[in-house]
Amino acid sequence: MLTVEKIGGTSMSALKEVIDNIVYFERSGEQLYNRVLVVSAFSGVTNLLLENKKTGAPGVYHHIVKHEDFHTSLGEMVSKLKSINQQYADLGLDLVIADTFISEHVAKAQKYLENLVNILASGYVSREGILQAAREILASIGETHSAFNLTNILKSRGLNARLVDLSGFDDQRPFTIDQRIKDAFAQIDLKSCICIVTGYAKGTEGIMREFDRGYSEVTFSKIAEILKPEEAIIHKEYHLSTADPALVGVDNVQPVGYTNYDIADQLADVGMEAIHPKASKPLEINGINLRIKNTFEPGHPGTLITREYISSVKRVEVITGMDKLIMIDVYDPLMVGNVGSDLQIMQLFFQHGVSYTFKTTSANSISIAIWESDFKQELIDDLQAGFMKVTVEPVAMVCLLGTNMDQPGLLAKSTTALAKNDISIISAGVALRKVNIQFLISREHFKAAIVALNKALG
Repeated sequence: MLTVEKIGGTSMSALKEVIDNIVYFERSGEQLYNRVLVVSAFSGVTNLLLENKKTGAPGVYHHIVKHEDFHTSLGEMVSKLKSINQQYADLGLDLVIADTFISEHVAKAQKYLENLVNILASGYVSREGILQAAREILASIGETHSAFNLTNILKSRGLNARLVDLSGFDDQRPFTIDQRIKDAFAQIDLKSCICIVTGYAKGTEGIMREFDRGYSEVTFSKIAEILKPEEAIIHKEYHLSTADPALVGVDNVQPVGYTNYDIADQLADVGMEAIHPKASKPLEINGINLRIKNTFEPGHPGTLITREYISSVKRVEVITGMDKLIMIDVYDPLMVGNVGSDLQIMQLFFQHGVSYTFKTTSANSISIAIWESDFKQELIDDLQAGFMKVTVEPVAMVCLLGTNMDQPGLLAKSTTALAKNDISIISAGVALRKVNIQFLISREHFKAAIVALNKALG
């Protein structure tokens, strides 16, 4: 059957396991083909090109933003990529060809970037547009590098591997991303080859403009939407588990097994992405099932995400959360009976481009939780101008997620587990469909809360 598969950056860095556990595992002959593998850059590479996703440490891109010389850092990047090449020589990578390829590819990127910098310096064009183009060019380098290397290795082993480079470096045709994907696959006989595809795709709309660092999953999703595989698969370095093993211990979790796209959205909303929410929608709409697999446990079926799945047993499927939220409480005694207070607050959130992940109300107050990274003092200032009192407090959230967990006593059992561990609940919320029960707590209690709930409900 045709499959479209995405391989994450951490998995790609374990390239031997990718080859043994994904490409060849329990396959031979024609079974090796009719597969499309969409690859991320090797672990850490995009962080060096753009910025560290977790810490924000600057990469090559920020030299361009600050009008600094970027050639030295880009040259260091080439050396880094060649040192990565050395790690895979034993797997069959032709170092001469691989090193030459990346040198020439980055040289092209450097010329493009120099032209952008010169145009930017003229002051005649939009700074935002130029910097966005620079960001796209830099991002594409990582995926082009990893895709080329994997293709080269597989060819050296006798496979009919086809590199599908969607970065469009030498292609000036004004394609949208969808058009570029369709053009790239138009003449490929998928049944007789294995395609290795760059996670970055060039398009007139700019894939990073809307999705930024989630772009490789968007490319994967768009390819699946166009090719209509029997199954889409994401290979990660871990299972989609009932809780975070780093918090509760490996022996205290298990793979989820089955869930639906609604729960995948709930996970993304609290930062535990099975898949980028904007990447999941085309799969869900087109009825394409998504499987999350562990690269390092190839014999395990992983977790299957479908559109229709509802657990036949009432259960909590995932216990998760996040510890970097800000609670904004807006109080005004004139709210009671007043139509439009909520609308007024939401309009301010919209104007400042701030989304929320939790909201609850009382007669005279509305409490809203947002990501700490989205906090803007200007929003608080505007809220204070319109309402009597605005309180800001750092909080954490723990969540119970499940497709069928509407069982008597679940809320009582959960709050009892927290109370027994001296964890106070600041606020709580559950919508009518009961797929996500949320508790806001102090940040210092986050890990203890996850462990307590997992022990009581897992």
